[in-house]
Amino acid sequence: MANDLMRFSVAMPENLLVEFDQLVARRGLAKNRSEVVRDLVREALVEDECSTPGMEVMGTLTIVFDHHASVLRDKLDAIQHQYYESIISTTHIHMNEEWCLEVIIMKGETGEIQGLADLILGTKGVKTGKLVLTTTGKYF
Repeated sequence: MANDLMRFSVAMPENLLVEFDQLVARRGLAKNRSEVVRDLVREALVEDECSTPGMEVMGTLTIVFDHHASVLRDKLDAIQHQYYESIISTTHIHMNEEWCLEVIIMKGETGEIQGLADLILGTKGVKTGKLVLTTTGKYF
């Protein structure tokens, strides 16, 4: 059956095909239509898995905060110690004399990781942040 799925044809309106070819070109010289279609399918499967409750996912939470904010560092450390089983690693960068950027790498169940990210993002003094989720490797 896998061999039957390896080749398929899709009818596509000309204007959509032109835009798709532009996307292929932007993705680089090593990409062709088939590779970009595979990339898009893989991205859709990963996104679906990451939005499914109960699935194990990996995540990166990037936050920016003022390191002069009162007791913020203590609050962030307390949260990270409370959830040490979900937090794999952190990287802390001093952007300038006022702002810090931190990347927190996490692994766990989708709801748990989203909840942890929301807790950190909602901590007073965190100015901005974004959680990015991915699969634990099933589609690679």
